[in-house]
Amino acid sequence: MVPDVIGGPSLGPFADLLSSTIESILELVLTSKNVFIEKKSFAELSAYLNRIVPFLKEINWKNINDSAPWENVIEILNRQTLDAAQLISDCSKKNKVYLLMSSRFISKRIENITREISRALSCIPLASLDISSGIKEEIFQLIDSMRTAEFRTAIAEEEILQKIDSGIEKRSVDRSYANKLLVSIAEAVGVSTESSALRREFEEFKNEIDNARLRKDQAEALQMDQIIALLERADAATSRQEKEKKYFTKRKSLGSQPLEPLLSFYCPITREVMTDPVETPSGHTFERCAIEKWLAEGNLCPMTSKPLNNTMLRPNKTLRQSIEEWRDRNTIITIASMKLKLSSTEEEVLNCLEQIKDICEQREIHREWVIMEDYIPILIKLLGLKSRDIRNLVLEVLCILAKDGDDAKERIAEVDSALESIVHSLGRRIGERKSAVALLLELSNCKSVQESIGKVQGCILLLVTMSSCDDNKAAKDARDVLENISFSDDNVILMAKANYFKYLLQRLSSGSSDVKLRMAKTLGEMELTDHNKSSLFEEGVLDSLLSLLSHGEIEVKQEGVKALLNLSSLPKNGQEMIRQGVMRPLLDMLYRHTSSQSLRELVAATITKLAFSASSETCVSLLDADEDIYGLFSQVNLNGPAVQKSILQAFCAMCKSPSAASIKTKLAQCSSAVQVLVQFCEHGNSNVRSDAIKLFCCLTENGNEAMIQEHVDQKFIEILLKVIKTSEDEEEIASAMGIVSNLPKSPQISEWLFAADGLPVFSRFLAEVKHTSSDKFQLVENAVGALCHFTVSINQQRQKIAGLFPKLVRLLDLGTSLTKKRAAICLAQLSENSQSLSRPIPKRQGLWCFTPSQVELCPIHRGICTLETSFCLVEAGAVEPLVRVLGDPDPGACEASLDALLTLIKDEKLQSGAKVLAEENAIPSMIKLLDSPSPRLQQKVLNSLERIFRLVEYKLRYGSSAQMPLVELTQRGTSNVKSLAAKVLAQLNVLHDQSSYF
Repeated sequence: MVPDVIGGPSLGPFADLLSSTIESILELVLTSKNVFIEKKSFAELSAYLNRIVPFLKEINWKNINDSAPWENVIEILNRQTLDAAQLISDCSKKNKVYLLMSSRFISKRIENITREISRALSCIPLASLDISSGIKEEIFQLIDSMRTAEFRTAIAEEEILQKIDSGIEKRSVDRSYANKLLVSIAEAVGVSTESSALRREFEEFKNEIDNARLRKDQAEALQMDQIIALLERADAATSRQEKEKKYFTKRKSLGSQPLEPLLSFYCPITREVMTDPVETPSGHTFERCAIEKWLAEGNLCPMTSKPLNNTMLRPNKTLRQSIEEWRDRNTIITIASMKLKLSSTEEEVLNCLEQIKDICEQREIHREWVIMEDYIPILIKLLGLKSRDIRNLVLEVLCILAKDGDDAKERIAEVDSALESIVHSLGRRIGERKSAVALLLELSNCKSVQESIGKVQGCILLLVTMSSCDDNKAAKDARDVLENISFSDDNVILMAKANYFKYLLQRLSSGSSDVKLRMAKTLGEMELTDHNKSSLFEEGVLDSLLSLLSHGEIEVKQEGVKALLNLSSLPKNGQEMIRQGVMRPLLDMLYRHTSSQSLRELVAATITKLAFSASSETCVSLLDADEDIYGLFSQVNLNGPAVQKSILQAFCAMCKSPSAASIKTKLAQCSSAVQVLVQFCEHGNSNVRSDAIKLFCCLTENGNEAMIQEHVDQKFIEILLKVIKTSEDEEEIASAMGIVSNLPKSPQISEWLFAADGLPVFSRFLAEVKHTSSDKFQLVENAVGALCHFTVSINQQRQKIAGLFPKLVRLLDLGTSLTKKRAAICLAQLSENSQSLSRPIPKRQGLWCFTPSQVELCPIHRGICTLETSFCLVEAGAVEPLVRVLGDPDPGACEASLDALLTLIKDEKLQSGAKVLAEENAIPSMIKLLDSPSPRLQQKVLNSLERIFRLVEYKLRYGSSAQMPLVELTQRGTSNVKSLAAKVLAQLNVLHDQSSYF
């Protein structure tokens, strides 16, 4: 409703009439905002009317004695206001397309109304009115503005109208032109571009034209019929059935034989049927390009021999239309008659396909006719033939037809097995593959076909394969098809499973929560190669997954962790996760009581993978803060076996990392943590027990005697032996023996081991030395290490270890460096006792003839030595293999072997022992050890050489070969080594024995 703005002292019919006019104008201003078209023009008109209202209100307050001059003004205002109101009503209710087509006429009407109102205002006797000069000046300006106002169609709308005019004039525009035009119209008037919405709007437009006919507006109806004829070529404007009905009605009227062209169709110059005929003033017609070239060469009219120039040429539209109709008729008859040829010989089929291809390439309408003649099912069937040439040509024809619009694409996809046949061609030779992928690209531009493409078995895999092929065009087409079908999450997942992660990563980054959940789940469940994992990180997957860890939904977090777990098995990925701070959210989820058990298990498993990743990188530390180390370990007591196992494995990995010393120290100092490990060594879950034993083995490697004394007792030894005897896990067995091996050598521990009958338990693993696997090596290494406890104190257990001695000697040649080292340590410990165990020679009694034959004395111990009784290295044949171990690349093995050999020259055995060493060529090997990187080993060699060189024989024999290494040690060795080397050089008379330089 319009507010009551009218009132004042003026009374009578004039005042009432003027008030009514003001109300109508105000009503008009309000309703003008509802128009669909020419909004700017209507807004300008409303602005003019708004400026009139204050003036009319002022007049209504005045006492107008003579109303006669006003009657004509009010009549014109009322008439134009009524006309404008009707126009506004039409522009607010009628079909939007119709209004757009009428926008020029609407603009002109608005302009006429504005100027008529200006004329009415100019009739007002402003000079006689008792109003201010300011109002008078305002009205004068308003009259002038309205009189000269020009209203033009909006730019966007005018461009559309110009395209329509051009299309009507040319008459030969194709369907794509009409499609684009109809979409432009829809966008301009605010209508959906969906086919159904466009068709509905177009039908309403045609109804408006019918109404125009009823109003007997024939001129408008004729103009609109031309527009309808143009827009009807668009796919959305006419249904498939309507097009086919119209086509077949026309085809039936044409007959069955092509017609020869009329003579008038030929150009007199080229003697060929014309395409763009133009007429001269004399009435003769020529092909435009031919006559223009003729005249450009300076010739006269070829028919009249009179002067002629290009400006005199006029298009012969009637003849052109006749030629086009003749061509169309013959083309339709040709298309309809070729089907049977496609079931003939291969040569004829190829010729027919070439002809169809040529026809389709000529004009868009030709493609529409081929489609309506139902060629598509026949062409699809030809894809099953063995002829590669036929298949390739069929794909090319189908690709041309597919460009005809969504209807053509849908028709191709609707044929049984059509898409499957096209996809099969993706796996054939390059030429056929290129044609097939080009066709799929066309088809994938249709939304209704996109989903079907992704469902064809093997399609996405073949497309992904092609996306990286050598042919750039085929590769780009394949990538474009993948992009077109990436609207579907299912397709995106299939692409990822074919190692094409682009769209999965996009969704993981910017999709909805449900989509992110599904993409993360896919990553978590996929079997990824190391290359895949590396590529995903390079393409930025980590940031997206880290954001999922802070998501509010447990399920989303869980899938994010699962994906991280899958990707973290590649060490460099795990290291990057640690650098980007993944441990904080993981630990928070592990500690949080609201986390589900399954989430905790995934988190713990991921931390384990990260620990293994960090173990190989010096710049990455998994846990920096002490509270994180203790906090993580505390979770062992708060969770089930799966989490316990993962945490224990994580600490095992950390104990083998560059920060191992710090981790081991902190755990060893935490009595409660060690107590948990000891308890877990007899855990009911074999996996948890195994990992607890492995971790405890790592903690004992440093020989932390305080920790061992507190937690290792006879019962624990028995637990370990039980594991060694019953476990089927060789790693667990090796770790259990490793714990025993790492225990300090003491009579008490040896006693516990003997009491638990450990000797045969460990001895049986020595036979595994013949195997070459790393697990077997570790078994033997730790078994020998454990056996070192049995060779410390042999007084009461001599018989039990007698069979061990030859096995240890054998290991010097067959074992690893660590095995050799530990075997040498055992032999050294046993050899320490040989002197006391060697039996003295019994005194001869009775008659000489009845005395036993002479017994062979041990050259070292000067008594009777046997393997079973004295553990003599010479008797066991151990000296030679020990000398070979001196050449081992591991300084530890060399040092242990040297220690064993030095037992032969201990104390008073120097003379006899040096002789044995010389005979076994040990002394040159000892001299070579002077080049060892180990200062401790160098010192031991120097001390041994100092003793041996006390014997002149050996000083003379080996002194010269030792001289240069000794000199070098005086220059580059440690202070102790320099001093010892100088001492030996003094023995060799190279330095003065009183020299204090070193």
